[in-house]
Amino acid sequence: MLKFANLALLLLFPLAWAAPLLRAGLLPFFGLEEISVLSGLQTLWRTDVFLALLVSFLALFDPYLKVIGVALIQFDLASPRLLPTLNVLGKLAMADIFLIAIYIVVAKGVGVGRLETAWGLYLFTGCVAASFAISHLEMKKAPRG
Repeated sequence: MLKFANLALLLLFPLAWAAPLLRAGLLPFFGLEEISVLSGLQTLWRTDVFLALLVSFLALFDPYLKVIGVALIQFDLASPRLLPTLNVLGKLAMADIFLIAIYIVVAKGVGVGRLETAWGLYLFTGCVAASFAISHLEMKKAPRG
């Protein structure tokens, strides 16, 4: 069952990257623009390349590499000794969710515009949490030694 849940993340992560995380608008009476991980990264690449690289690693490459690594272990194509390293990757992926949460708190605190969370934020958070849980359960199953 864990194998199928992990493989499902290979499809769900790209969906979460394209899904709307937030809806933001400058003034309360104007329409809200949807922001996804991918659209946010596009904007970052134009303004701050270093931050774009960091967020690309934390939001895209890190969680996907972790899912692939766990799948390799689950299908006996890699050693379970790789699991502790994969757990570190999972913790780094959580950093991206904390960044998003900080942006939401700051934007709402300023009160200039309007900011609403969207379903993609919950999907992305759920994917990261599921990945974390799957690797944790795999570690418990792995033989000690």
